[in-house]
Amino acid sequence: MEEKRKVIVTGLILLGLLLVGGGLYYFLVLNRFHEPSKTQAGEAVPGLAEEKPAEGGIEERSPVALDQSDEYVRANLQGLSSQASFAAWIKVSGLIRRFVAAVDNVANGMSPRPQLEFLGPDKAFATVKKGRKLQIDPASFGRYDNVADVFSSLDTALSVKAYRSLRPLIRDAYRELGYPTQDFQDTLIRAIDELLQVPLVRGPIVVEKQVLTYIMPDRTLEELSPPQKHLLRMGAENVEIIQSKLREFAAALGVPADRLPKSRTYTPRSY
Repeated sequence: MEEKRKVIVTGLILLGLLLVGGGLYYFLVLNRFHEPSKTQAGEAVPGLAEEKPAEGGIEERSPVALDQSDEYVRANLQGLSSQASFAAWIKVSGLIRRFVAAVDNVANGMSPRPQLEFLGPDKAFATVKKGRKLQIDPASFGRYDNVADVFSSLDTALSVKAYRSLRPLIRDAYRELGYPTQDFQDTLIRAIDELLQVPLVRGPIVVEKQVLTYIMPDRTLEELSPPQKHLLRMGAENVEIIQSKLREFAAALGVPADRLPKSRTYTPRSY
């Protein structure tokens, strides 16, 4: 279970780096709400200059092959966080491939579970009964406090520097995924947009037990996309921390604030 928690944090960290490169987060959790499929990609957020090839039109070569890239990636991630446990959390394999695929899913409103199905918090999702209604147990949100803390501790300037070294590998992994001519930056921006649309929920969230899952009778919440629900389940305080860091990265890259979704608070219906 500890290893699963470390991988979740690694996902957040690498997605943060990808944001730095394109101007992202994550919240890949596996609580079992119903997750309707969504295949239509959202529109890109304008306002960020497109990634350009190296001078003379010569494409920058990857410093190492994808199959041998993990140690190179880890070396570039060192020092990004002041938290003592950071180094232990970047020991998973296939860092670039795994998370490029996850970002692509997030950007398209789909769960990254196919790539990261082994991920999950070390404690089970919990509900509490209030009268005749089930609500998400507020203690469930605390399972992700450490994730949000590590993500918010990332050094923005060092993350930018790290991305410059990782960008060719990210490009190669995206091509390998089936996008030979598309710019991964567009995917990053759509992923930012997807996650910044998650509201800050103030108040208890009512759920209904299904056969294998829970659903939220509040349609505003139930109709969120799967990756948006993943982030929502971290709790409003953690959502706010993560979204704030995303905006910090975006600002450092010159993304106009008015090009990003505005933060919004939502009070769920009690039913």
